[in-house]
Amino acid sequence: MLRMLIALLLSAAIVLVTGPRFIPYLRKLKFGQTIYDLGPQSHKTKQGTPTMGGVMIALGALLAAALCHVTSWNGGWDFMLPLVLVSLLAMAVGFADDYVKVVKKRSLGLTPWQKIFGQVFIAVAFAVYCYLHPQVGSRIIVPFFNVEWDLGLFYIPLLALTTLFMINSANLQDGLDGLLSSVTAVGCVAWALIALFFTAAVASVDASWARNLESVGVFAMAVCGACIGFLRFNHYPATVFMGDTGSMFIGGAVVGMAMLLRQPFLLLLITFTMVASSVSVILQRYYYKATRKLCGEPRRLFKMTPIHHHFELCGWKETQIVLGYAVCTAVMSALAVLSIIGLKLV
Repeated sequence: MLRMLIALLLSAAIVLVTGPRFIPYLRKLKFGQTIYDLGPQSHKTKQGTPTMGGVMIALGALLAAALCHVTSWNGGWDFMLPLVLVSLLAMAVGFADDYVKVVKKRSLGLTPWQKIFGQVFIAVAFAVYCYLHPQVGSRIIVPFFNVEWDLGLFYIPLLALTTLFMINSANLQDGLDGLLSSVTAVGCVAWALIALFFTAAVASVDASWARNLESVGVFAMAVCGACIGFLRFNHYPATVFMGDTGSMFIGGAVVGMAMLLRQPFLLLLITFTMVASSVSVILQRYYYKATRKLCGEPRRLFKMTPIHHHFELCGWKETQIVLGYAVCTAVMSALAVLSIIGLKLV
C-alpha cells in the first residue's frame, strides 16, 4: 500500500516538474496539434497547441513504477516487465503517428494499415505472453459470479482483439481537454484497489504471485499520478495535448493491467466511457451505411462521433462533459471493485 501511494505522488511530481520545461521545448520544435477539418468548429482555436505531451505521462509513470517496484524481481515472469513493454510499444505507434502529423504535416498521421500492423503485433505478442504466464494462463474471471472461464487456445485471438480494441478506444476518447487524463486517473484507482485485494488474497499461499499483483497496483497508481500531474497542463483550456503518444500509452497500460489481473470483463465497467467512444463510432458508421443503402439518404445516429463530440454539439461545455465522464467512471469503477468481493483466487 505504501509503495502505491509513493508511486502516485512521485509520478505526479515528475510530470509537474518536467511540464514547464518540456512544453516550451515542444513549442520550439513547432510540434503543434493539427485540428481535423471535420471536427467541431469550436476546436479550431486549438490549432497549434503543443502535442505529444504523452511523453510526460509515460516518463512519470514508468520512472515512478520502476523506483517503487517491489524488492524481489521475478525475472521474465515479473508483471512489471510486460506492463512496461505493452505500454511503451503502444506508445511507439502513437509517437510515430504524431510525428507524421506534426513533422510530415499529414493531418491523418499514419495510414490505417500502418497503425493496425503495429498494434496487431503488440496485441498478439502480449496475449501470447499472458497465455504462457503460469500466473495468468487462459483463465479469466467472470465478475459478480466469482467463477473462472477457461478460454483455452481461444484466449490468444480473443484477448489480442481486446488489446487492439482498448488501445484504439483510448485514442478515440482523447478529444477534449482533460478528458482521457481524468477518466484514466479515476479508473486506475480501481485497478490499484483490485490489485491490492488480490495481493492480500494470495499472500499466504504464493509470495511470488503476491509480489506480481502488488506490481500491478504500483503501476496503476503511477499511471494515476502521472495523469493527475498532466491535468495541471491539460485541463481546459489545455496548454498541451497528450496526442496519440499519450492516449495509446494509456490504452496499452489499462488493458495490460486488466489482462494480468485476469479481469478483462471489468474493462466494460472501469473503461466504460472509452468503450462507449468506440461503440459510438462503430454504430454511426454502420447506421450511416445502412440508411444510405435502404433509404437512399444516409442518416446519423449522433451529431458527431466519438460520442463526446455529440454532447458538445448538443450544447454541453467541455468542462461539463469531462466532469460527467469522470463521475460516470467513478461510479462504474466502484461497481467493478464491489464485483470482486468474496472472490477466491486460490
